[in-house]
Order: sequence, then C-alpha cells, then structure tokens
Amino acid sequence: MSLPKYPHYKPSGVQWLGDVPAHWEVSALRRVVYFQRGHDLPSDQREEGDIPVVSSGGVTGTHSKAVASAPGIVTGRYGSIGNFSFIETDYWPLNTALYSIDLFGNSPRWAWYMLQSISEHFVLNSLKAAVPGVDRNDIHVVAVTVPSIAEQTAIAHFLDHETAKIDALIAEQEKLIHLLAEKRQATISHAVTRGLDPAAPMKDSGVAWLGEVPAHWTVTPLKHLVNFRSGGTPSKEKLNYWNGDVPWASAKDMKTDRLADTIDHITAVAIEEKAADLVPRGAVLVVVRGMILARMFPVSIVDTPMAINQDLKAVIPGERIDSEFLAWLLRGTSDDSLRRLDEAGHGTKALRMDAWASMLLPVPPIPEQARIAQFIEQEMTRLAQLQNEAERAIALLKERRAALIA
Repeated sequence: MSLPKYPHYKPSGVQWLGDVPAHWEVSALRRVVYFQRGHDLPSDQREEGDIPVVSSGGVTGTHSKAVASAPGIVTGRYGSIGNFSFIETDYWPLNTALYSIDLFGNSPRWAWYMLQSISEHFVLNSLKAAVPGVDRNDIHVVAVTVPSIAEQTAIAHFLDHETAKIDALIAEQEKLIHLLAEKRQATISHAVTRGLDPAAPMKDSGVAWLGEVPAHWTVTPLKHLVNFRSGGTPSKEKLNYWNGDVPWASAKDMKTDRLADTIDHITAVAIEEKAADLVPRGAVLVVVRGMILARMFPVSIVDTPMAINQDLKAVIPGERIDSEFLAWLLRGTSDDSLRRLDEAGHGTKALRMDAWASMLLPVPPIPEQARIAQFIEQEMTRLAQLQNEAERAIALLKERRAALIA
C-alpha cells in the first residue's frame, strides 16, 4: 500500500527521521508528551470503586478515585519495555514502576501510535542500566515529528482502520496455530489408542478413559513395559563435577521431542565417581516434578547418553514396546498422566509414581508400533510446516503494522 506524498518536504535535521513534511514541526518528545511517574496506593488505602488501578502488568484492582484522566497512555519503566497501553477511562497509575503520559492537548490516539513508532528508542535506552529500565530523561530528548491537531486526528483514524484489519489477520493466524496444536494432540491420541486401520475389530479396554481399542492389542500397566531410572544433582561444591562434556538434563531442556544436548553439562569424573548415572540413547524422559506439570506433560527421547536431575524420570523401554512408539504413547495419553499429580512442597506439582507406573496403556504388536510411530512423525512434520507458515505470516503482519505506523 502506497500513501500519497505531501507537496513539500524539508530535512528534519535528525538522521533516522530523514525528510519530513515541510509544515510539520520537529520537536523533542518532552515538548509533545511528558512521562509522569505513577502514584503509590497502599493496599490498605484502597477504596472499592469503579476506577481501574493500572500497573505495568495491567489492571490490578479498582479504587474510588482517579488521579489521571481518560483517555490516557501508560508504559512500564521496567519489565516489558516499549509497550504502550491505551486507557479509555479515568484511572489510577500505580507506583513509580509505571509512567503515565501527559498528552499536552495532542490527539490521544495519534500520540499512542507515535510512541509505538519510536519504541526502539525505549529498548535501546533501557539497555544502559544494570536492571533494564527506561529513564524518562533519556526518552524526553528523542526527536519526533508533530503534525497539526487536525492531521493528528486524521492519521489516528486512518491507523485505527488499517491496523484493525491487520490485527484481525493476526488473530486468524493465531487461531490457526491454536487449532493446529489441538490437531496435533488429537492425531497422536487417536493413533496410539485406536491404531491406523479404521476397519479393525475393536474390544472394550476395560479402562473408562480409554474406551475401545483394536481387538488384537493388549492393555498393560506401564510398569510391565518399561524400567524406570531416577536422576540427581552432583554436588555443586565439587567443581570438577561441572562444566564438562556430559549432557545433564533438567526440566528446562524438555522443550523438544528429541534431546541431543542440554544447557548444563557435567564431567566424566562425576560419572566415574557415581555422582550421576547415564541413561542410554533411546530412553524416554518425562518431567515428574515441577510447576510445568500444571499445564503440560513434557516427553523427550534421548538421542545420546546423558545424565538427568531429580525432576526427571528416565523410562527405559523393554522388549514389548518400541522407544519411538512409547514416546508418542506417553504424549497421546498425557491427560491421564496429569490426573495422577499431587502437590509437593510449596505447591509444586509432582507425579505419583506408584499410580503412574500402574497406568494401563494400549499396546499393539511391535511391527504395528513402528508403523504408527512413522505415521505420527509424518503428520507432525506436516503440521509443524503449517505452524511455521502461520508464524511467518504473523511476523510479516507485525512488521507491516509497525512500518505503517512509522
């Protein structure tokens, strides 16, 4: 989309701005808007009302009084730097971690877009501090262009219309990504519990959540199919145990379906002195303790021998189950695994191993396991490609949105 040009332009005197419309003013930001620090409001002084109390993390409650008038713009001094929230009601900007922005009579929506267009300056200035944060004195000197109020209003109306269309397209792609995630889980679950042959005779599994399974499959407790191996953490006081070449897996590594390396490493000395044990290639790792279990059940196949910490469990497949199929089976039945959680200290989620080891699972013959694993792998590759395309589309739309605003 190309926009019409003004008849006359002039040098702005600012390298990154370049030429600007001749009748526009170029000014330091502090002459256009002003960053005010928020106002503390102790919880025991809050009076219930209709006025939102706004922090850098969003609305944190309500109060009976307002100290900032609508419409307004707020941004955080720390944390999520360069993001601006448009507030459509009177509000209380909470504490000095928040900037509430005085608009000096300028169009509020135009000012909101203008600030978005210079967000990079906020990010760059925040890097000067030991704890990333924005000093308003650094930001107030940034040069900006200032059209007339009439043009500000016209620009804001134009951008409201155009960015709404872009935001709708982004929302469609985000919805597609969500649907692809659901499709991924449904594909895995169906393949590992129903098989690939829709005409296969079925039988009652005897397990309420599982329902019917192919008649020639068995239904077997997990503990009869695998061996379990626990992990641990070598002493941090022994420096010769750490920063070696041996991968040492923890929950933070469990973000991929396959695991060939880890963030942390230990030394061969730690293994030799029995401070840690290696689990073999082909073992399946699961997280058995941690808050991540509140929302997902991570499963990874080990592609190289490695040690693991105490928050993981290595599941070593026996003769009756293939490693690849076992990993997909545990992913496909993750909801039933998560139903076997307890809370450990401080509310941390933990898998009850006795209950989990007794979980009944559907087991096809080994050759069929291999075919199912291969089918799932192909489907996951196809779905991943579709997700990558959606993510690229979102990135391009966001770039387009930022360029349009600028």
